Amino acid sequence: MYKVDLHTHILPPKWPDFAKKWADDRWVTMTQTSPCCADLMCQGSKFRQIESNCWDPQRRIEECDETGVNVQVLSTVPVMFNYWADGDKALELAKILNDHVAQVVREFPTRFLGLGTVPLQSPDLAIAELERCIGELGLAGVQIGTHVNGCNLDDDSIFPFLQAAEANNAAVFVHPWDMLGANRMQQYWLQWLVGMPAETALAMCSLIFGGVLDRLPRLRIAFAHGGGGFPNIIGRVEHGFNVRPDLCAVNNCNDPRSYLERLYVDSLVHDPLALNLLIDLFGFDRIAVGSDYPFPLGESRPGMLVESLPELTKTQRGRMLAGTALEFLGINPTHTVARDFQTACSD
Repeated sequence: MYKVDLHTHILPPKWPDFAKKWADDRWVTMTQTSPCCADLMCQGSKFRQIESNCWDPQRRIEECDETGVNVQVLSTVPVMFNYWADGDKALELAKILNDHVAQVVREFPTRFLGLGTVPLQSPDLAIAELERCIGELGLAGVQIGTHVNGCNLDDDSIFPFLQAAEANNAAVFVHPWDMLGANRMQQYWLQWLVGMPAETALAMCSLIFGGVLDRLPRLRIAFAHGGGGFPNIIGRVEHGFNVRPDLCAVNNCNDPRSYLERLYVDSLVHDPLALNLLIDLFGFDRIAVGSDYPFPLGESRPGMLVESLPELTKTQRGRMLAGTALEFLGINPTHTVARDFQTACSD
């Protein structure tokens, strides 16, 4: 079946050494260690080793063919958000990253779609770059982090950007980054295993309790990793809303559960029980395949978990494997990818 992977990450093969340019080692640099491998360096130490599938579109296509993926949706690696930096400096790198994503999409329009990144710490600059991503580069939307320097997504400083995303019909994909409580999660990969799900749950609760979704009824927003810990705490969140409205219903008087039909999540939960919970809560038409390619915590064969559920009908499976992603991204029915999907469905 036709398959669109909503959650994949890409980097350019090179970019300027901003750590040297601005004398600040918090900027990520890439040091190539072999023709097919490189190290991402940050603050004087190795952040992550990557392979050429992180920057080489031809290798990505080969691996997509091996795993049955027709289209990847490209977005940067979250460590490149750089919300901590001066907005104009972060914008300079964001433009490089966005131009690269757009170039790959242009070169392989049947295999890739793209999401941009913006300097969200400077809303005016972020809005301008969002509009460039949509209007000039032809990207489908943007990927943003779960917070901006400790400000949750319901913060007044962030609202104008989300409002602009709605106005520009841009998809917003939320990915956890800079996890809360990181100082307590230095061992056992806990920032990724525990911190990321908590970050995403916090972001979703902030948008709901903050009334952002009511103020922006046409905003299309999706969350990585199956919504993190949110699906498992929705009962607690709803109960808290009902028994302590004086604390929870301060900015929104609607039941938190009523927003599940408004949100999108990817399928990256690694467990059939967890995926069935997502289906029960959000509905199969709000779940899109996402693999976190090309990183090890992702799904090695994208969509494998969706394909493993015997109770799904062909229509439901097809929707989760491709249809939901295309709807979330707002892909026009005349787009090459949309036509290819419809052709595959009719075969």
